[in-house]
Amino acid sequence: MNIKDNLANIVSISRIFVAFVAIGLLYVHTEEAYIWALVLTIIAFIMDGLDGYIARKYNQSSEFGSVLDIMGDRIVEASYWIVFAVMNWLSIIFPLICIARAFTTDSIRSVALSKGMTAFGEKSMQSTSWGKFICASKFMRISYAVAKVAAFVLMIFANIPHLPLGLQYYVMNTAIVLAWIAIIFCVVRAVPVVLESGKLFNDGK
Repeated sequence: MNIKDNLANIVSISRIFVAFVAIGLLYVHTEEAYIWALVLTIIAFIMDGLDGYIARKYNQSSEFGSVLDIMGDRIVEASYWIVFAVMNWLSIIFPLICIARAFTTDSIRSVALSKGMTAFGEKSMQSTSWGKFICASKFMRISYAVAKVAAFVLMIFANIPHLPLGLQYYVMNTAIVLAWIAIIFCVVRAVPVVLESGKLFNDGK
């Protein structure tokens, strides 16, 4: 494999392992481990934007890269929600919603991909202006990403061992509010995918 020509895809895959290391450190109950988990979490989400930047800058965009990007998003996001629920930091409803949404949208998008359409970009499966805005606009994608990253980072920060109780209380409550905002974004961004999916099954192609 030519590393230079596949740099964007390598970044997409690598961020999964960076996130896994961060999550693993959450089971090492020391301040140092949690600080590293927080830093690696931030790096993992920076890499989420970096792979797209590299793909555009060096003309490495492809359908395969798009699939890898979405796959990485799903694995990383679901992993954090699941671990936070297992650790009793959040309700189990968060990973359940995340996973149900992922299976629903990605099943539909797999049909779209077989018909030459992609989730985003020029070949987007969304045909309406409102659908494109909710699913693919920079505003919606950045807003969702910021809410999600802030929730994850603050959730980890709030649980750093020996953190003052007063600070932990306020940070944790802020993280929970952001988690709800993120999960609402998660659901809302799935609505156009579901509502516009009829054409994939009714056009006879």
